[in-house]
Amino acid sequence: MVTSADVRSALASLADPHRAQASSRYLQITPGGYGEGDRTIGVSVPQQRRVAARYWRDLPLPEAADLLASGVHEERLTSLFILVRKFVKGDDQERGRIFDIVLANTDRIDNWDLVDSSAPYIVGPWLLDRDRSVLDRLAASDLVWDRRIAIIATFAFIKAGDFQWTFRLSDQLLRDPHDLVQKAVGWMLREVGNRDRAAEEQFLAERYRVMPRVMLRYAIEKFEPRRRGMYLTGEA
Repeated sequence: MVTSADVRSALASLADPHRAQASSRYLQITPGGYGEGDRTIGVSVPQQRRVAARYWRDLPLPEAADLLASGVHEERLTSLFILVRKFVKGDDQERGRIFDIVLANTDRIDNWDLVDSSAPYIVGPWLLDRDRSVLDRLAASDLVWDRRIAIIATFAFIKAGDFQWTFRLSDQLLRDPHDLVQKAVGWMLREVGNRDRAAEEQFLAERYRVMPRVMLRYAIEKFEPRRRGMYLTGEA
């Protein structure tokens, strides 16, 4: 049987200390950074995806969950790549188990790349035609990663033409103090605007003056320069 140890060994064989140093800075795995306490071994994302492609079929879900509990960043991200592949190919029972694994381990999905590699591909798709109240709970969490998961999960709804929950959670997170949540909210609003500019601007109309600047900048990034300037100067 393939185990988490096999995946760990495959990743360890690709480790690069120089890349690990760069990754630590990029992911703020540094004292005082939001990734403080994590460990990276310097395996590139394309390499991790290749490892995931090699093992995802034969790695049992409990072993993937074990990998997600790792203290090594690349092992957790590779676990999520594996879980996403299994989710896409699985039946409803397996997809539900994968969703449960993710929700039970949000404290291990503890950097923006881990959230962004799983929330829109597992959490959002599972909730497309189900009760979404878990997103309200995540958005109200003290854990910044829960809050980012909540809003990023709505990307799946946006792709389906459903903007209601993006607006709902954006309102809940409108004054969030963390820049990773502010950026995520702005990004999702921008994705709404890519599909329905009028809907995004209607949402922004009563809120853009009070939302954090970084959130606004992300939300209007694709606007024409003149229109963007009007938002930034409070004249929209």
